[in-house]
Amino acid sequence: MADPSSYRPQPGQIPDSPGVYKFRDEHRRVIYVGKAKSLRQRLANYFQPLASLHPRTATMVTTAASVEWTVVSTEVEALQLEYSWIKEYDPRFNVKYRDDKSYPYLAVTLGEEFPRVQVMRGHKKKGVRYFGPYAHAWAIRETVDLMLRVFPVRTCSAGVFRNAASAGRPCLLGYIGKCAAPCVGRVTPEEHRELAAEFCDFMAGRTGTYIRRLEKRMTAAAEETEYEKAARLRDDITALRRAMEKSAVVLADATDADLIALAEDELEAAVQIFHVRGGRVRGQRGWVTDKVEAVTTAGLVEHALQQLYGEESGDAVPKEVLVPTLPEDAGALSQWLAGRRGSGVSLRVPQRGDKKDLMETVARNAQQALVLHKTKRASDLTTRSRALEEIAEALELDSAPLRIECFDVSHLQGDDVVASMVVFEDGLPRKSEYRRFQIKGFEGQDDVRSMHEVISRRFRRYLAEKERAGEWGPEGVAEDESAVGADDGYAGGAPRRIDGEGVDPAATDDGRPKRFAYPPQLVVVDGGRPQVAAARRALDELGIDDIAVCGLAKRLEEVWLPGDDDPVVLPRSSEGLYLLQRVRDTAHDFAIRYQRSKRNKRVRTSPLDAVRGLGDSRKQALIKHFGSVKRLRQATIEQICEVPGMGRKTAEAVAVALAQAAPAAPAVNTATGEIMEDDGGTTA
Repeated sequence: MADPSSYRPQPGQIPDSPGVYKFRDEHRRVIYVGKAKSLRQRLANYFQPLASLHPRTATMVTTAASVEWTVVSTEVEALQLEYSWIKEYDPRFNVKYRDDKSYPYLAVTLGEEFPRVQVMRGHKKKGVRYFGPYAHAWAIRETVDLMLRVFPVRTCSAGVFRNAASAGRPCLLGYIGKCAAPCVGRVTPEEHRELAAEFCDFMAGRTGTYIRRLEKRMTAAAEETEYEKAARLRDDITALRRAMEKSAVVLADATDADLIALAEDELEAAVQIFHVRGGRVRGQRGWVTDKVEAVTTAGLVEHALQQLYGEESGDAVPKEVLVPTLPEDAGALSQWLAGRRGSGVSLRVPQRGDKKDLMETVARNAQQALVLHKTKRASDLTTRSRALEEIAEALELDSAPLRIECFDVSHLQGDDVVASMVVFEDGLPRKSEYRRFQIKGFEGQDDVRSMHEVISRRFRRYLAEKERAGEWGPEGVAEDESAVGADDGYAGGAPRRIDGEGVDPAATDDGRPKRFAYPPQLVVVDGGRPQVAAARRALDELGIDDIAVCGLAKRLEEVWLPGDDDPVVLPRSSEGLYLLQRVRDTAHDFAIRYQRSKRNKRVRTSPLDAVRGLGDSRKQALIKHFGSVKRLRQATIEQICEVPGMGRKTAEAVAVALAQAAPAAPAVNTATGEIMEDDGGTTA
């Protein structure tokens, strides 16, 4: 590990002008490339005390052994040079995009004497016009099959073309009218090239003019009683409209634009792009990137633009590029894009209307792509095995933690305090083992105390199970049985529902695994040093010393161990860190859902809930009969008894409960000043 001060340039040596810089390691390999409006100001940021740097930046500057820079005239030149160097050196600390598939394009080989329509993947070639990318190759073939009826362009390979020309007979498509058969001279090279040009114009979005022209020809043919010709033109129009329907209109003003959206977490980001041409979505693509460097959303947008348009030119760069947030050097990027296109390019964030709505759709696709990527990654057995081994090595465990339990506490400003427990076995979630807890030992906001309570309750249940099975004697239990029963509701006898955690597993004896019978090899808590210390203390109080404990802090993704002054920092690319993060996030989401459900249930509480023995069906019958709680409150006992299923005793209990409950304050319509009644009516 190098000391950044050992290779720090003198302040006077660094020019105060735009440029591109490279960090190199001790073997002279380029490990990071960046650009700056002012090299002096930007490079000074890298040589601050390590404690003040982002962990990823600190790792980069301590890996580097030297820094060098190149001065350029403008920010646009800096952008171009940065892109070129990243492509050339592939630096390990720069953002890297992983294209999640090789997307197919609809390509027209305009550089050939007889242009050919085909599906192409991979690097783009000169003299070829591309449309797309598409999600599936079959979608391209369906579109081409419909359009060949109107634009019978060649689709055969060079070998088939030569064989047909030698034999003097066209292929099957030539016989059924879906190829103009230039191989046998039915059309001249100029006529065939004109067909290919019309095909490209239609695919580029200039559809309305061509269809109107066909409609005029169809009408003229019908007026001249050339009904067969008119019918053929009618079928051509129908085929073109079916091809157009495969890409619905999303922007009514026939806009040519690319929409870019992001979904990200601490370690990865998914990029999704919709290509809109002529107001229609003509293609879609996406990547997933590792966030190797400390990069913001604006920085990710900038890298995505470089990835998309770094080797494009002309119409491949649209007139408008819509992004979720503007990059830092938006002006320079706009100029760079305009240079690639050959004319002005608008780079902006959509604020309203159809474009903003479509951007939200692209963002949802990005979120789904990120989730899908994580799911695929988590399902890979080799990856999971490596993750467990890395965790065992980092935490100095004797073996891989095949069962991991993670705990998280959730509340809303101290109200409805709950906790969650999620279980991962062999690196995969075991949802049947998830548990929820209500914090009952105290009221208010104290995450550390809540964590201690939850860990204590969970492992008291574990010790109780071992005692019932004869695996753990009474002398091994740190607290007496009355404490177990008082805390978790276990008192023996028949099964009963407790604490939102289900039927007491200690009362079941049918051979199925008990709910708290299996101990984990590793307990993970959502939090830092205080939460870890509370969890370890809870286990120590119960006499449990064979279960490892760690905490994962959200801010810097640091792993904390009990009693350690410094955290364990796993590499950013570590599969072990990814698994711990996924376990932690799952527990967090599970706790939040439970907390929200409790809060919503409390908000929706009705005075009828206090009536013992009154179930949901009879509550609904009462409200349906009287129309509102207010009218039910005004009803007599005899009137309540008229509701089917209501006896007098229950009717009296309903009347008492409603009388004791204070009526809610009337709601006021702030627009009109009217008071809203319970039954939906208003009064002045």
